[in-house]
Amino acid sequence: METTDLVTTVSLSYPSFPDYSEDDEDYGDSSPCDLTETWRFTRLFAPTAYIIVFILAVLGNVLVLFVIRRYRRSHSPCSFSLTDTFLLHLAISDLLLALTLPFFAGQWINGWVFGIGICKVAGALFSLNVYCGVLFLACISFDRYLAIVHAVHTSWRHNTCLAQLACTVIWICCIGLAVIDIHFRNVVSLPGYEKDVCLLDFNSKDSEKWHLSLQLVSLVLGFGLPLLVMLYCYLHIFHSLCRTSSRRQKRRSLRLIISLVAVFVICWAPYNIFKMVDSLSRLNIVTPSCTLNYVLDISILVTETLGLSHSAFNPLLYGFVGVKFRRELFKMFKTVLRSVRCLGMTERVHSQGISRRPTGSFSSAESDNTSYFSVVA
Repeated sequence: METTDLVTTVSLSYPSFPDYSEDDEDYGDSSPCDLTETWRFTRLFAPTAYIIVFILAVLGNVLVLFVIRRYRRSHSPCSFSLTDTFLLHLAISDLLLALTLPFFAGQWINGWVFGIGICKVAGALFSLNVYCGVLFLACISFDRYLAIVHAVHTSWRHNTCLAQLACTVIWICCIGLAVIDIHFRNVVSLPGYEKDVCLLDFNSKDSEKWHLSLQLVSLVLGFGLPLLVMLYCYLHIFHSLCRTSSRRQKRRSLRLIISLVAVFVICWAPYNIFKMVDSLSRLNIVTPSCTLNYVLDISILVTETLGLSHSAFNPLLYGFVGVKFRRELFKMFKTVLRSVRCLGMTERVHSQGISRRPTGSFSSAESDNTSYFSVVA
């Protein structure tokens, strides 16, 4: 960029970093912007924040995958609905996203030491799963809308092939967006940081167009479109429940719907607002300055981490809130505890030389054709 010194290039392609051009000049004189405070804050904040999100997201989403696996093995295929399938893919997406965070946390500690190949793969996985995650959230809300507002026939909504087809389309579209990372991502040195970092390196006269285009796609596909779908679906769901449900269920449904939308907005809206300001600055609609760019760098880094934390909130919002999910989780823990207890009893019996009849296996709960992951049930 020819008119600014420090402009963040964070698109939905990998965790935040400041973008600096050696040819840039300060606004009003020939001195480059001072990057010392930016690097200091980034090195302190980014590794800690990314690792915390990584731990919480991995624990929550791995637990969701274990519960889904147990449910699918103990119930008939017909009991697995579209929402269940979307939640499965959402958990996979959030887990893959979380697994990239330690790499980007490490680069702010010791620089990028993993090579250009891992740089391209990690960046592509990050971008891919950010987009996939928000689109699967929109799909879950749309499936709930069909089930509650239009009472779509149950057999249609349990069509596994249809659900897998929808998920495949989402993955393919997001992979197409992630190809940008594979092509442009590179390991470069940033002035003042003295270590290599993995970032998008367009390195062409059209770099500004690329940055602005990616930010527009991020705003529309990564936030605007999913939010509109969620608002439309959940508002109609609540309106439908108001006509058919008791007052207590209405309050419960309203609280849940508000929670789902509010958490999504709180996590991703600040990031997209600052990205929009960054775009306006690049277009010179907002007067650029070193102070503005410093504020944008820090703000985008912090708000992006808040957005990434949504991958840790998803298991709580879309999994544990469901009655049947909690029931299945409780049974899974009960089975584990029983296995541990039986193992301890067996060891004691063997040590005493006494034989006992096995107590039998833990049987799963009765099959239920309604979605145990239902967010409005």
